[in-house]
Parts: sequence; C-alpha cells; structure tokens
Amino acid sequence: LLASFQAVLRPLARLAVASGLPYARIDEVLRQVLVDAASAAHANLPPQRRVSRISTTTGLNRREVTRLTRNPDAAHGSPPPSHATRLFLRWLSDKRFRAARGKVRPLPRQGAEPSFESLAREVTRDVHPRSLLDELLRLGLARHDEATDQVELVVDAFVPRGDHARMLAFLGANVGDHLEAAVANVLGDGRQHFEQAIFADELSSESIQAVRELITRQWLVLRNAAVPALEELIGKDREAGRPQDQRIRIGLYTWTEAMAESAAPAEPGRAEPKPA
Repeated sequence: LLASFQAVLRPLARLAVASGLPYARIDEVLRQVLVDAASAAHANLPPQRRVSRISTTTGLNRREVTRLTRNPDAAHGSPPPSHATRLFLRWLSDKRFRAARGKVRPLPRQGAEPSFESLAREVTRDVHPRSLLDELLRLGLARHDEATDQVELVVDAFVPRGDHARMLAFLGANVGDHLEAAVANVLGDGRQHFEQAIFADELSSESIQAVRELITRQWLVLRNAAVPALEELIGKDREAGRPQDQRIRIGLYTWTEAMAESAAPAEPGRAEPKPA
C-alpha cells in the first residue's frame, strides 16, 4: 500500500516542488482530506463519538480533529506562505522598492538597504539570502544579471495564467476521477469501474511517435462516437423523467519515458494489457 502511495505521490511532489508549494500547505491539505474521509466512513456515529473515532482512524489527536471538522476550509489558508513567496510579495508591494511610475525596482544582490540581501534578511534569518535567490530563480520569479549583479523581479510570475489555471483544474478533475475509479475497484464499492491500460517496453523514439499518432486517431474515434451517444442518452433521460443525478468521465492517456536499466526484460519486449 505504501509503495502504491509513493508511486501516486511522486509526480504530485514534483509538481509541488516545481510550483514552490511548501510542505506546510501540503501537510494541512492531507490532514483535512484524511479527516474528511474518516468522517464519511463513520457518518452514522453521533458527533461526540465521531471525533474520537476519527482520531483513532487517522492518528491525529482529538484537538486537531476538532479543529479540522469545525473549520473544513482551514486547509486552504491557515499555513503560512513559503519564505520565497513572502519575499516575492514584499518586494512587489513595499513602496521602498518602487521606482518612478510605480515600477518595481531591480535590486543589487548584496549590500546595504535597499538590496536583495537586506530584503531577504527582513523576511527570514533562517534561510541564507543566496538560497532564497536560487529558489526565486528556479521558480522563474526573478532574474539575475551577472554583469551588473542586480536581481530583477518577474512581476507577473504569480499572476495565474488562464491556460495554466485550466490545466491545473483538468489535472485535478481527470486524475482525481481516475484515482477514484482505481481506489473504488481496490476497495470494492459494489461496482466495477472500467480502468485498464496497455504496457510495452523496448520501443524506439520513432516507434513512440507512431504510437502517439495511433492513440490520437483512436481518441478521435472514441470521442466522435461517445459525445453524440451521451447527448442522446441525456435527452432520453429527460424525456422519460428519470432522475438525472449521475455523471461520467471517459478518458484516455499515455505516458512515455526511457526504460530504467534495471527494468530491462530478459525476454524480448512485448505489449501486455494490464490494469491501470
């Protein structure tokens, strides 16, 4: 079970690191969803007993369970922002770092105030200014001109982009529903959700491109057949007066990467159908 958790969490950890999402916020979200899941599992218990049962189920103490059940939105706002986020926002909003017409000033990397070093020291003395600069550069929130040794803020870096926001929404919806189906199949909720995959190795880059083109063609066939069929079913349900309280998500995905040397098979490569 823990190995499965690692496999699921590893790409999410990569996304968190790439996006500058600190551990404190992830920890708070994890606590909240654990409490939500345990609360749903013990929904038949009266409130005074449910807190103890949730505490026993999750390993969180009763005080923490009470906090999270009384304030279910706490996971979205209670943990403090990361040091890099705080530095970015202070640099962006503090009038000391504004030039003519309100433009955010570039700062010398070192030296007396105003400098990047002095600003970093204001935010925290627990992290070296160079480490904070490296993190801002990695996240694309700042630029460092080595010729002048000045640091410039990328002003719009924390402004959500329309496409990026939509991609994150799709990630949550698509991967979330996929995981719901897989977990329901493992736990056995009385229904069998379709969840299959094909795995193959020992392919060349040229073959991978051919497979991508094949999958694209097959997806278009599935999409062009499924959309009108779903619309027809919705219409029939409406005409028959049946309760329209169900939803479905149909997806198709591919993932490619170089084979690990230790994973190279002893037998000739072949394609195998496997549960996703």
